[in-house]
Amino acid sequence: MSILNLKKLNISPIIELLVPAQPCVLCGGMSHGGLWCQACDRALPYLSTACCPVCALPTPHGEICGHCLQHPPLFTHAHAAFAYAFPVDKLIQAMKYREQLALAEQFACKLAQRIDAGTLPDLLLPMPLHPNKLRERGFNQAQLLAGKLSRELKIELATHTCRRVRDTPPQSALRWQDRKKNMRKAFLCSTDMTGKHVALIDDVLTSGASLNALAEAVLERGAATVSVWVVARTLPH
Repeated sequence: MSILNLKKLNISPIIELLVPAQPCVLCGGMSHGGLWCQACDRALPYLSTACCPVCALPTPHGEICGHCLQHPPLFTHAHAAFAYAFPVDKLIQAMKYREQLALAEQFACKLAQRIDAGTLPDLLLPMPLHPNKLRERGFNQAQLLAGKLSRELKIELATHTCRRVRDTPPQSALRWQDRKKNMRKAFLCSTDMTGKHVALIDDVLTSGASLNALAEAVLERGAATVSVWVVARTLPH
């Protein structure tokens, strides 16, 4: 019997014997099921409340939020595994800025669990980095996430479909009202996507300006539907 089947049967003592233990990245205790232990996993800020189906912000009954009704983004649906809150925010920062790349696989597995198998897209498209930023960082965390999601869900990965043609300042350094202008015409899509459902992959959804600009580039090449899949959603304070 496989370890996966043992997990389904909840045979914890046997799993602990078969799966090598490693220190939990959050509490330092022993974890047998990934980078963090079960106790820490239960304490993570999963986005489990009713949310707007378009932008993933919480709404009372899962209806479309007022902002999306008045100013609908170019993408039609958003999935997020977590709220961008402690300690997920620190883990994402460790992945991006301290090269803790194993976190990308763990995050992708959590995100894959939130995806409805009946509505899978045709393509996964990771948020592109400008070549200057890619040289500076050495990797694209969105591409790492998308690669794992592609393998988990058996969806085609489009790695050279779109490119970032403007080296824009980081969105996090700008006021919300300046972010849309900062991302204007930042992406160029070179592949015909006529009739495709494309899911854009990124680590965090905040204002949505970057993902909306990428969605615009994809739609200009004929995509029929654009979804957004992110590890975490920034919530209003």
